[in-house]
Amino acid sequence: MNIITDNLNADTGKILWDGQESNVLGAKYREILGYMPQGQGLYNGFTAKRFLNYIAVLKDIPKEDIENQIEKVSKSVNLQDELGKKIEMYSGGMKQRLLIAAAIIGNPKLLIFDEPTAGLDPKERIRVKKLMSELAKDKIVIIATHIVPDIENIANEIIILKNGVLKEKDTPEKLIKKYAKNGNLEDVYMNIFQEQQWH
Repeated sequence: MNIITDNLNADTGKILWDGQESNVLGAKYREILGYMPQGQGLYNGFTAKRFLNYIAVLKDIPKEDIENQIEKVSKSVNLQDELGKKIEMYSGGMKQRLLIAAAIIGNPKLLIFDEPTAGLDPKERIRVKKLMSELAKDKIVIIATHIVPDIENIANEIIILKNGVLKEKDTPEKLIKKYAKNGNLEDVYMNIFQEQQWH
C-alpha cells in the first residue's frame, strides 16, 4: 500500500495508471488518489471541519467547491452534525470515519483504505460497507483488512498475501469453492492461515 500511495519506492515492478507510471505522472497521480491510512495521524486541536478543509486545500480542490465537498463527505460517513467538534473529542470510531471522509473528498478515482472498519460499532460498519460498495461502482477501491466478513459481499476480487507473498487472487465465490466448500470467506482465511495462526 505504501508503494501504491507513493510513500515508499518499489525495489522492483511498476505502478501504472492508464498505462503510465505513477512516478512519471507525479502530482496528477496524487490527484486521482484517495488514501485512508491505518494509523490515525490526525490534528487533535483541529475541528473536523478545519481538518477536512485542510485536506481539501492539499488536494487542490477549488476554493468555491470545498464547502460543498465537506458537506457531502461528512454526510456519507455520518459526521455532518459533529464537524464543529475538536478531533480530540472524537471517539476512535469517529476518527476512523473522519479519515474515510478525508480519503474520499475531491472524488478521487483510486481509493485505498487500510482497515477502514476497525473500531467501528456494528451500525457504522454496515454504513461504511455500503459506502465502499457504492464507491466501487465507478472507482477502483482497494481495501486491506483482517475483518474478512466485511468484504465478502462487496469485493469483486480478493488478493491474499501470506508472509509477503501472493497466495491467492480470485473472486470470493471461487476461493470459497476451492478452500471451503459450503463455507464462507472467513473459512477460506482460516484454512489458508491455519498453520501460521497456531505455530
